[in-house]
Formats: sequence, structure tokens, C-alpha cells
Amino acid sequence: MQSEFVDPLADFDASNPLRADASVLRAETRRGKPCYLIDNTGDALPQAELREILQGLIEAELFGFRTLSASGGEAIHLDRRESAHVQVGGKLYRLIVYRYEARIEPF
Repeated sequence: MQSEFVDPLADFDASNPLRADASVLRAETRRGKPCYLIDNTGDALPQAELREILQGLIEAELFGFRTLSASGGEAIHLDRRESAHVQVGGKLYRLIVYRYEARIEPF
């Protein structure tokens, strides 16, 4: 089910540009591919918590291409982003995973 608040035709990167103060953490997936977690909140989230989130994404194998979406789609869409939320320090943020990049964004 598509959210009524998300325009599927909108360019995500244009609508959510990286901030000048965005923090980028790099790691490798279990298959050795580089992956990234970007703190684009402007809140300078603690690096230790960001590393835990990144490690959790790697352990859950959420990076890379998947044949099904988390929401149950049956087709491969290379431009599909999966989203959820994450709580850091008592505040909720959007967590968007796209191929080998995850971004934490404010709501």
C-alpha cells in the first residue's frame, strides 16, 4: 500500500538533498560490498548509535538488490526505496534503505 503522503514520481534526492553537515559511515556487507549509513538529520546523532544501526542493517542483510519488497511487492524495481523508522535518543527519524545506502532523515 502506497502512502498518500509519498509521491512515487518525485525525485527522492531532489526532495531530500544531503545537508552540508551530513555524517557518513562506511562499512561492508557480508558479501564484501561497500555500504553506507548517512545521518542527514542535522541533529549530529551519536556515532556509536549510528554504528549499531549500520551493523544491524548489515546483519539483517538489508543492503543490495532484493527480489521482493518489504511491503510484499512481487516485482524487482531497481529504484525502489524501503523505509521504516528508527529511534535515536528518544526521537523518531525516517530510515530509508536504497541498494547499498541507508539514510536517516527527519520526519
